[in-house]
Order: sequence, then C-alpha cells, then structure tokens
Amino acid sequence: MRIVDIRELSVPLEGEISNALVNFSSHTVSLVAVVTDVIRNGKPVTGVAFNSIGRFAQGGLLRERFIPRVLAAQAQTLLAPDGESFSAHAVLRAAMANEKPGGHGDRAAAVGALELAIWDLNAKLAHEPAYATISRAAGRAPSQAPIPVYAAGGYYYPGNSGDSRTRLRNELMQYRDLGFNAFKIKIGGASLDEDLERIQLASELAGGGQNLAVDANGRFDLPTALQYAEAIAPLNLRWYEEVGDPLDYALNAELTRLYKGAIATGENLFSTIDAVNLMRFGGMRAGLDIFQMDAGLCYGLTDYMLTMNALEANGFSRQQVYPHGGHLINLHIVAGLGLGGCEVYPGVFQPFGGYSENCMVADGFARPTEAPGFGLEEKPGLGDVVRRLTGL
Repeated sequence: MRIVDIRELSVPLEGEISNALVNFSSHTVSLVAVVTDVIRNGKPVTGVAFNSIGRFAQGGLLRERFIPRVLAAQAQTLLAPDGESFSAHAVLRAAMANEKPGGHGDRAAAVGALELAIWDLNAKLAHEPAYATISRAAGRAPSQAPIPVYAAGGYYYPGNSGDSRTRLRNELMQYRDLGFNAFKIKIGGASLDEDLERIQLASELAGGGQNLAVDANGRFDLPTALQYAEAIAPLNLRWYEEVGDPLDYALNAELTRLYKGAIATGENLFSTIDAVNLMRFGGMRAGLDIFQMDAGLCYGLTDYMLTMNALEANGFSRQQVYPHGGHLINLHIVAGLGLGGCEVYPGVFQPFGGYSENCMVADGFARPTEAPGFGLEEKPGLGDVVRRLTGL
C-alpha cells in the first residue's frame, strides 16, 4: 500500500465580508487530496482535507517543498506498524525534512492540510468516520454525543451602519431558525458606540449576553482593549475574543487581570510551543478562558494532540478548547478529542464554512455523520470542489 499522488487546489472563498482588519473577498483555501493505490469500487481510496478558513492558500509551499518530500519517501516508511493504514506522524516527519524549528506561519497551514488528509484517508480505509479514527489514536473511546456549537458571523458588510444592523439582525435570526442558540459577532471595525449598538442587538436576539461572544480579531492596543472591556463588562458576554496581537502575551495577561469575564484566543498560534507560551505568560485562567487553536493551521492533528496534552499538563481542561474555523473537519476533531465545543460558519465562507445537512443542529448541538472520513464529499458545494480535484 502506498501513496501514488498528492494534489492541491487553491479555492476562493465566496462573498465580500470584513472583520476589524481583513476583507475576505480575495482569500483562498488549500484543498489537498492524497491518492493511494488501494482500489475500491473501481476508484482509488483518496484522503481529502484543507488547511482552514481565514488565511490564504499555500499552493507554492505545498508544490515546491512538502508534497515532493512525501512522494519521495520510501513507501513503507509512511505506513503505520499494522501496515493497514498510514502514519500521520511519519507523513509529517517526511514533509518537514530539513525544516528549521520556528518560522511556523504559512508553513504550518500548508503541512496541516496535507497531514489532515491522512486522517481522512485512514478513516476511509477503516470504513469509519474520522472522529472514530481520531478518538482511538488519542486513546479515547469514540463517542456519538452531541457537541455544543455556536454560529459565528456578524461581519461588517459594505453599506452604511443602518444597513449593517439590519443585515446583522437578519443573519442572526436565520441562524436561530437553523437551531443555534449561541452566536459570535465581530467588533473593532466601527466606533465603540456603533459596536455597542450591534452588541446590544445581538444580545437581545441571543436571549442574553451569556449566549453571545465578540471578536476583535487582534486589532486593539491595550488602552482600546480596556475601553471595550469596561463597556461590555455589564453585559456578561460569553467571551471577549482575540483582543490584541496573538503573540502579545503581556497584553493578554493584563487584560485577564483587569477583565473578570472570559477571554478567548489562540486561533493564530501555529505550534505547540506558541500555545505553551500562551499558557505560561498570557494570563489564561483555568476553568474560565477559551483556547481556539486550529489543527489545520498548526501542522495538523499530530502536533495538535501534543498541544492538548500540554494544555492539561499546565492545569487547563480540554473543555476550554473551542477550535477556530467553523468547518466540518473541526467538528470531527472536537468529537474525537472530547473538546469543549465547536465554532460553525453556517452562512459565510462558502464552500468550506458550516456542515452538511445531516449534521443539522438542534438546540445548539451538532454531531458528525457516519460517512467515512471527514465527510467533505457530503457537503453541498464543497463536494463538487472535492470531486473536481480528485476526479472521483
């Protein structure tokens, strides 16, 4: 059994939306397919995954460095000891040959897409959903328990502020009709007064601040962060997300010292050591604050499981982890690793955002289907792109 081809495709996101810093209309995502010589029903068994939403595709890195290294590796060195599956760790090691420590960034996302495709592949080889494969690899019993999810949206759209509030209301009402009862919206892309109006509106639609999180996408310096913190404190929001630069641990620590509500961060940390430094120096509080690291942005699940182990070794609970990304792959990861919950993008970032219909949310919960692998082929729109890449 061996890998015979690895393909990649840069796929544009649909829609024109913005957060406090970024317009996503030109963003792309790397979709990767790992093709094997195992034939079922006349077709090669193929693992498929993507890095995540909110960065850019890494086609150049994949084509020039990481894919050639994996294809050049001796076939037997990429197999698991049982010879019936592939070793994600071995594939990661082959992809990272001759790479220096540090310098994570886009490299971590490129390798993440490739490594995650191995998990999809192994689950398909085992005729099971990816969450079951992930659970066993982590020494856990697979569980079909429903997962708490929240709908992320509330972006800034072109137009005046009145139009923006109307669109926000309509958007959140649509999410509520889909079965969500908790939401997250963007802040920092308007004045404090306008953002407070948006927060009040969203809080009312959510049934209270405890069901609403707000996300500044790293825009604020410390004085602005504290100004917003003082303004939102009476609302008792679910959490206050990525307030400053993701590597400014001192800012994060000062914020957690002065703001008594939960804060959330970590989606732009791309390695285990970055996450460990957040635990050591960022003031994160056990049982309160939220970690949002995303396997698709940090070398895939092999490194991500090390991050979860480090989290628990430093006194935190994996129930404090809500991965960034809002997509189907992370739903399987949350289920497989027993994390706290999952972000969903039901209305934005297509074709990657959100879940397939059979994962439908009820009362704020969702679960992966029993389709083999991550089930990306089941998702409307995304399945078409997967078939275009794989030819299957």
